[in-house]
Amino acid sequence: MQITSFNPLIVTKDSENVIKLFEELGFERRHKKEGINDKDITSVRMKDANGFHVDVTQVDQLPQDITTIRMNVRDFNEAIQLLESKGFKNAQGEKITNTGSSISTMMVSPSGFSISVAEHIRKEDR
Repeated sequence: MQITSFNPLIVTKDSENVIKLFEELGFERRHKKEGINDKDITSVRMKDANGFHVDVTQVDQLPQDITTIRMNVRDFNEAIQLLESKGFKNAQGEKITNTGSSISTMMVSPSGFSISVAEHIRKEDR
């Protein structure tokens, strides 16, 4: 399995304050994706001068923040199969998020930690 990036992802109902904190830590907004899952879900990718990334996703109906690991891969199905073989479950049931430029879902381990798996759909594959 080829991992192309691996970084923290914070899912929160207060993304502006989380983003401001990371800006004070030296991170800059790099990319913003809105309307995820046809809902009012927005994700901001941030990067610092050392090349570290953090993603912050706004989900209004969340009872508390979730910190997960974002893992971008070349082959989404391969990554999902590997995690399922280790007992991970899709947090969305059978649903996979497709934004047109990526496919993703959050996988939860038997002990409760989670990995958000994503594959960017390359232009040549569209």
